[in-house]
Amino acid sequence: MLDLRFSESELQVRRENITSFIEDTVDAAGADGAVLGLSGGVDSALTAYLAVEALGTDSVYGLVLPATVSSEDNMSDAERVAENLGISHDVIEIDPIVDDLLDAYPAAEDDTTAVGNSRARVRGVLNYLVANHENRVVLGTGNKSESLTGYFTKYGDGAVDCHPIGNLYKQQVRQLASDVGVSERVVTKPSTAELWEDQTDEDEMGVDYDTLDAVLALHIEGTLSVAATQRTLDIDRDTIDRVRELYEQSKHKRSLPPAPAEPSP
Repeated sequence: MLDLRFSESELQVRRENITSFIEDTVDAAGADGAVLGLSGGVDSALTAYLAVEALGTDSVYGLVLPATVSSEDNMSDAERVAENLGISHDVIEIDPIVDDLLDAYPAAEDDTTAVGNSRARVRGVLNYLVANHENRVVLGTGNKSESLTGYFTKYGDGAVDCHPIGNLYKQQVRQLASDVGVSERVVTKPSTAELWEDQTDEDEMGVDYDTLDAVLALHIEGTLSVAATQRTLDIDRDTIDRVRELYEQSKHKRSLPPAPAEPSP
């Protein structure tokens, strides 16, 4: 598959660029630091490591926000990231809040997607509750692969002040995470949003990350045709069509909510 990893010099430039971006974002907001959700996955771990590098341990605050569908291993990994970095963090169970939502609108309680997205939105609300109270900015943990395919919850994990690793494909996220010292266990384990039980990113999207990244780089963001992408990657047309579908159907997530155009005078 296509190798999108950086050279050593490029990796250092990316690392410095991201830490400068985090520092500049916090300074421009007149904030006292940053808050981010820690999921136990590689994206949030990398973002936390780079935030500490940019701001120092005292200026980064982590939130571990488990639900009944969260795996114990992932929550343990999330807390371990905070402990390894020496940052303050809280663990807040979100089920009581989600349950209150479903009590208010019980018709949705059997809707897996609606309930899963509500979990993501509750986490977003808690991130901003802490951020507002402590004069912090909310750091997103999304990467370019997720952004281009819409693999995030609108007004959930997509509700943030900035995306420090938003210009990195997943393959590059894993490379940079290894470089900054994230544990190999976190770097290599399957990614999951854990919005419902047994969910994994690759199963839900229907394509593995290495293939996804390659199609995005060559065909969606690049200039290769479908046929040329097929030949280059030796994959079937259906896979490329699936990635294109994910990209097209998620455009609304990458834009501000639309308003009608001004009427003609």
